[in-house]
Amino acid sequence: MPHLPAEEQLIYDWAAVGSEVPPRPQVAMLDDETLRDGLQSPSVTDPPLALKVEILHLMNALGIETADIGLPGSGPRQREAVERLCREIADHGLRIRANCAARTMIVDIQPIADVVQKTGVPIEACVFIGSSPIRQYAEEWDLARILRHSREAVEFAVAEGLDVMYVTEDTIRAAPEDLRVLFTAAIDAGAKRLCLCDTVGAAVPRGVSNLVTWTRRVLSELGVADRVGIDWHGHRDRGLDIANTVAALEAGATRVHGTALGVGERVGNTPMEQLLVNLKLFGWRNDDLTCLPDYVAAVSRAVGVPIPVNTPIVGRDAFRTATGVHAAAVIKAQKKGAAWLADRVYSGVPASWVGREQEIEIGHMSGASNVVYYLTKRDLPATPDVVQAVLAAAKQSERLLTDEEILAAVHAATA
Repeated sequence: MPHLPAEEQLIYDWAAVGSEVPPRPQVAMLDDETLRDGLQSPSVTDPPLALKVEILHLMNALGIETADIGLPGSGPRQREAVERLCREIADHGLRIRANCAARTMIVDIQPIADVVQKTGVPIEACVFIGSSPIRQYAEEWDLARILRHSREAVEFAVAEGLDVMYVTEDTIRAAPEDLRVLFTAAIDAGAKRLCLCDTVGAAVPRGVSNLVTWTRRVLSELGVADRVGIDWHGHRDRGLDIANTVAALEAGATRVHGTALGVGERVGNTPMEQLLVNLKLFGWRNDDLTCLPDYVAAVSRAVGVPIPVNTPIVGRDAFRTATGVHAAAVIKAQKKGAAWLADRVYSGVPASWVGREQEIEIGHMSGASNVVYYLTKRDLPATPDVVQAVLAAAKQSERLLTDEEILAAVHAATA
């Protein structure tokens, strides 16, 4: 067998060209918001506890560092779920750590502290308040009021023994002079992380990069850059969610948020499955993603959101082709004896990473190579007459042939 070139010799990476290539992030942690922001979608069902537990285990298996497991201040149902999930973390020794959302109000933070006392499981309190001028105007708030609520909430949470992430909603549209005052007060009160939010999905990558870079500079000026982390929480209203999240990491964010299938407020959040795969492709993480389809399928069932066939990575069509030229290239690559070659020649994502394989189907745009591959893989006769019979049936169809239709053509040609 001829010697195969290394993968980097066969795939040129234009993203690695030039002097302005951002450095690799030192830290790229993930926070899964599926069980909180994901459940704020207007079209989902709040799943029963057993399904939430299943999803939590799958998050843990994927290597996700933290999960927002609810907003216990919103009522008994959410409080019960948060307590149950914390007990699951303790009972099974899960690596994933819990956090919970809360308004900058003691009535929201106290239930988090109560669950910690009951379960002994630490919970990071993610206390949020609007920060942008448009939000201030609509709510009839002034900066002094936001500042007072923020300081009181963070101080109370810290006094209760909680780690705090201070979340400024709509950060991407907030004025820097306001953010500087709010960030300084929150850090002085004991916040360990700042969460920069694109609450309404208005961000573009350049704006994200500018915001994160500016925040890093503020932390440096305050002398706390080594002990206060930066989170990025993005939404997908403009379809820029993945690009914005990557920009946040490149600029220095150390933890970014996502949800399975991107479920969440309005059209949703950054899709966690796409984020995991892209970060692995970048070399920024090296998670075992073989259970990624199970994670997405579990969330889909639990919340009642179907997986569109063309969803990247986990959709039915993600690794299928019936086009003759594409199929021929995959087949030729397979014959060279390297699995990675066939997995990459017509795919930007290796199917094997997520426990799948390249699938070659037969349709009206297929060639003989599709038919030969399909028949040979299933131990069916692949004589010229059979191949032509199947191909003829395909050319007369306006869609892919089903297994039954292919078998009928094979039987007709061999009768």
